[in-house]
Amino acid sequence: SKDLKGAMEILIEQKRQKLSTLEKLDEHMDFASQLIFAQNRGDLTAENVNQCVLEMMIAAPDTLSVTLFFMLILIAEHPTVEEEMMREIETVVGKQELQS
Repeated sequence: SKDLKGAMEILIEQKRQKLSTLEKLDEHMDFASQLIFAQNRGDLTAENVNQCVLEMMIAAPDTLSVTLFFMLILIAEHPTVEEEMMREIETVVGKQELQS
């Protein structure tokens, strides 16, 4: 637990350093950035920020995998929706190869 907490603190500090060197913040305002700025304003403590980021890192893979699983089941159960999605992908992507 201490190792994970320490690693998280290092990642947050790296993010903080990156934010301090950016000229434009709009493109980099993700949730972690919002937490860091809330700490800078005094709305959160460093411990609050660390705990939020740690919980996101631990919980996100589980919730994401469950959400994707149910989304795929719903798509499989509704072939017309799947066809519409494929048409939209083809319209947007065209002949290009799909990328993540």
